[in-house]
Amino acid sequence: MKKILLPIVILIAALAFFSIFIVKEVNQAIVLQFGDPKKIILKPGLNFKIPFIQNVVFLDSRILNLDTPPIEVIASDQKRLIVDAFARFQIVDPLKFYISVGNERVARSRLATIINSRLRNVLGQQELQTLLSKDRSKQMSLIQEGVNVEAKNFGIKIVDVRIKRADLPEANSEAIFRRMQTEREKEAKEFRARGAEMAVTITSTADKDVSVLLANANKNSEIMKGQGDGERNAIFADAFGRDPEFFAFYRAMQAYETALIGGDTSVILSPDSEFFKFFGNIKPKK
Repeated sequence: MKKILLPIVILIAALAFFSIFIVKEVNQAIVLQFGDPKKIILKPGLNFKIPFIQNVVFLDSRILNLDTPPIEVIASDQKRLIVDAFARFQIVDPLKFYISVGNERVARSRLATIINSRLRNVLGQQELQTLLSKDRSKQMSLIQEGVNVEAKNFGIKIVDVRIKRADLPEANSEAIFRRMQTEREKEAKEFRARGAEMAVTITSTADKDVSVLLANANKNSEIMKGQGDGERNAIFADAFGRDPEFFAFYRAMQAYETALIGGDTSVILSPDSEFFKFFGNIKPKK
């Protein structure tokens, strides 16, 4: 009896093993019978299938990322731009997805082609300046809408499309760099020229101010000197006017000091000269 029950138990266990499958939280499943879809399972849990007749295809229910290969886009102003975009998508209709593309690898290839085509179509109608500005978000919305229309045929919903990188081709970048370098050098020369001109103007103004200040200072100095000399002469005139003889004596002493002290000059005068009137009792001739 035990020999008969053992094979039966093993058979039942094998049938149970091949008939039970689990759908995880991150998956959705399609039950196929000889390749023909029989049941769609969207909720996680324990499920059953007919062993050896039916098989299960699991599909991801999460939001998936897609990196598209970089493409060259020609803007409406004939400027070239290398665009590298990425998208986020989700399988919302497993049956349509399975029938139209079969698996995720094919779906990614088809979506990349659609996205790149839409990028060329939308961005090609805009100028380069628009593509590099904040208005680019509006263009990305248009791209997402267009891709979504075609992605619905695959049971896919496009959650987002974004440009990861937008660069000029290497040749264009070098040309733009050289042009920018030339423009910066030109601006630098203009700034230097303006600086030199301002320096000359400032120097000239400073020199003029210095000349005016010196002239005014010299003028004031001469005025003050003249006023001082005038006051000195007035004081001398007042003092010497009180005693003319002393004034004559004082002037004679100054003349003696100047003529007779120091130097190699020789002076020959008559003893009765007016110059020696204060020496001895010699009286000058009248």
